[in-house]
Amino acid sequence: MTTNHDVSKLDDLIVTTIDSVRGYEHSAKHADAGRFVQFFEDMADERRRVIDALSTKSRELGGTPAEYGSTAATIHRRVEDFRRVLGGGDAAILSEIERGEDYLKQEFDRVLADERMSPGALGVVRECYASVLKGHDTTKKLRDLLKAEA
Repeated sequence: MTTNHDVSKLDDLIVTTIDSVRGYEHSAKHADAGRFVQFFEDMADERRRVIDALSTKSRELGGTPAEYGSTAATIHRRVEDFRRVLGGGDAAILSEIERGEDYLKQEFDRVLADERMSPGALGVVRECYASVLKGHDTTKKLRDLLKAEA
């Protein structure tokens, strides 16, 4: 259990959560007829609060939180664009968001299971995890709703 380890793991989650924010913002701009725009915008706002909480803890531990997302997420958004253009519409957007949510949840699960994390850092991660679960579960419900309508 080291401060450097905590900072490293928090920063990994920050980068992944920045990817989530950008994904939701991107999806809000491209959703068909604005049907899911409010959900996408709300989740982007919620994830910004997660970034703030994780960043605050990282700074408390002497870290310099990341302010950038990953290259992989940029590619992921281009895949979403491609699928949407090919006629996938909101279903394609939700599919890609679901993939992103699955990845984000896995990253948080990995940190929560890390025995080297300090109790203080884990406490912040646990609080932020509620947002991750909300986004993950709501996205799956919306996907299922679209499938039922088809």
